[in-house]
Amino acid sequence: MSDTEGVITGVGGIFFKCRDRENLVSWYQDKLGFPFDGAGASFVFREDDDPEKLGYFVWGPFKRESEYFRPSGKEFMINLRVRGIEKLLERLKKMGVEQIGEIEEFEYGKFAWIMDPEGTKIELWEQLGDPPMMDE
Repeated sequence: MSDTEGVITGVGGIFFKCRDRENLVSWYQDKLGFPFDGAGASFVFREDDDPEKLGYFVWGPFKRESEYFRPSGKEFMINLRVRGIEKLLERLKKMGVEQIGEIEEFEYGKFAWIMDPEGTKIELWEQLGDPPMMDE
């Protein structure tokens, strides 16, 4: 492993609860042209240190009753992009930061969760694969 692993590389998304998800999504689509895919809107970019690699940022509205942000009671969650999620979690554990649950892996990434001192849930995301295709 190189010393460039186990690091935060940027913000991966904005996740928040809303009162009327359908109406809010429609507003963002109609007024701002957001490419909603059923779960969120993905915005593709090129990685700074490897311009051939594509990354993406996610705008993700959740229904108010969603429990995905638990154990936080906040209306939002921060998603941070990570390179080397296991190494980062090892370092955080040594610093007394508790991981929430286990690492979960999907075709689009590895995920782990921690809480900040004020009770905000932080989702750590190591992207796997290419960004989702967006409709033109």
